[in-house]
Amino acid sequence: MDVGIRLQSIRKLKGLSQRELAKRAGVTNSTISMIEKNSVSPSISSLKKVLGGIPMSLMEFFSLDLAVEASPPVVYRAAEQAELSCGPLSMRLVGKDHPERALAFLSVTYPPGADSGAALLVQQGEEAGILVEGRLELLVGEQTHLLESGDSYYLVAGQPHRFRNPFATPARLISAATPAHC
Repeated sequence: MDVGIRLQSIRKLKGLSQRELAKRAGVTNSTISMIEKNSVSPSISSLKKVLGGIPMSLMEFFSLDLAVEASPPVVYRAAEQAELSCGPLSMRLVGKDHPERALAFLSVTYPPGADSGAALLVQQGEEAGILVEGRLELLVGEQTHLLESGDSYYLVAGQPHRFRNPFATPARLISAATPAHC
């Protein structure tokens, strides 16, 4: 059995970076890297310590059927999309439990009078979206933009922004952002 490949597969399945696993397990990042590359063969006690960061027992580690576990879903039915509602906003996230999710893909409904909050949002990465229903105001820095159905936007890291629906009908926005922030 290839312990390094197995550890890497399980770590990714659990959505952990090497750095995060190392931090949780109380070992160095290079220790995780060397185990996964099979540069070192960990002792049982070392492997047990690393697995404590997942958390997972040695028995689970060696008996887990990765062929079944490693195949994340391709299709997410409407009922399976995570509801991340925030105040009056209805936010549905696609692929919440996907082990290697690198982007947040959302459908957000803004009822009349709703907004994304008083504080401006600032992304670490990029964000893009398209308004599929209604009208929505997008404030970027000091500029206000009116989005109508079919209009889209693209923001780069660090651009402060806010969404607001001052209109009488709901607005639905489909957006994607990296890195995955939810």
